[in-house]
Amino acid sequence: MSPKSRLYTLVKAWKNKPFQEVRDACGEPWLGLSSQALEEHQSWSKRQAISHEPIFNCKGTKLTGSLFRPLLDISDMQLLRLFMEGLDTISYWYRSGRFIPGILPIPTHVIASSGYVDALSDLILNSRLPVGLVALGIQSLPETENVDACKEGLLRMRRLGVLLHLMNFTGKAEELRWTEEMQMEGIHLDMRQLRAQAISHDVLAKIRRSPYSSTQIYASNVALVKDLENVSHWQIDHCYGGLMMSPLNRHQMLQINDSRIAKAIFSLHPHQQLNPNGDK
Repeated sequence: MSPKSRLYTLVKAWKNKPFQEVRDACGEPWLGLSSQALEEHQSWSKRQAISHEPIFNCKGTKLTGSLFRPLLDISDMQLLRLFMEGLDTISYWYRSGRFIPGILPIPTHVIASSGYVDALSDLILNSRLPVGLVALGIQSLPETENVDACKEGLLRMRRLGVLLHLMNFTGKAEELRWTEEMQMEGIHLDMRQLRAQAISHDVLAKIRRSPYSSTQIYASNVALVKDLENVSHWQIDHCYGGLMMSPLNRHQMLQINDSRIAKAIFSLHPHQQLNPNGDK
C-alpha cells in the first residue's frame, strides 16, 4: 500500500469514527466538574448521537435537509450554545463536501428580542456559510404585543441570507398571511393533523397558488405508509419522520447514500406504484 493510499484509508476511518465522550485516565468523564456540569455534558453527548433528523424529497430519492432537534425544546440559557452547535454541524457537512441545509428551530420570543437577534447574527456571520444552508424554524406566531419586534427580527435574519420556515403550520388565516408577508421559504405540516383532517385540502391548494407558490411544503411525523401515500397525493415537497429515517449523528448524515436510502424505504411500500398525480 502506497503512503498516499494509507493516508486516505486513515482519514476515511477517522471520518467514520463515531462520537465518543472524553474521559480521563481514571475512566470517569470530566472528573472534577460539578454534578450539574457533568449532567450537562452527558446530555450533550446524547444529543450528538441522535440530534439530526434527515429530510427527504417526497419520493425519498434525495436528502434535502436536516432538522436540528435539540433546539425544539430548550431553555433560554441553552439557546445560543445549541444554535452554535447547529451551525457548527452545517459547517462540518459543508467542509466535507456535502451541501445539507440545516433547519434550526427558534422560539418566537427570541426573534422578538434585539439582544438575541444580535447574538444570532454574530454567530451566523462568523460561520461564513453560503446563503441557503441555514434556515430558521419559527415555532409559532408571536403574541400581539411582539408582532412588530418579531417582524423586524425576521427581516434582519433575511438580510443575512437566512431562510425562514414556519413550523407547526395548521392552516389558519393568520398563518397564511404571515407566510405571504414574510415570504416564508417553507411551512411544516404535522401528518397526524392531516390524518385527522384538521387541515383542509383547500389550504394545501391555496399554498400552491401565487403568492405562496415559492413556499415549499414539509410533512413532519411521517409514521405510516398511508402518510407516504398522502404525501404523494397532495404533492408535498419534503417529508421526515420515523418511517423515513430515525435521527442520526452528524457523522452518519454524511454516509447517507440517497439511492440506497430510497430503495430501502420505498421498495416494500405499496405507495411506490402511485404516479406523481397520486393515481394508481
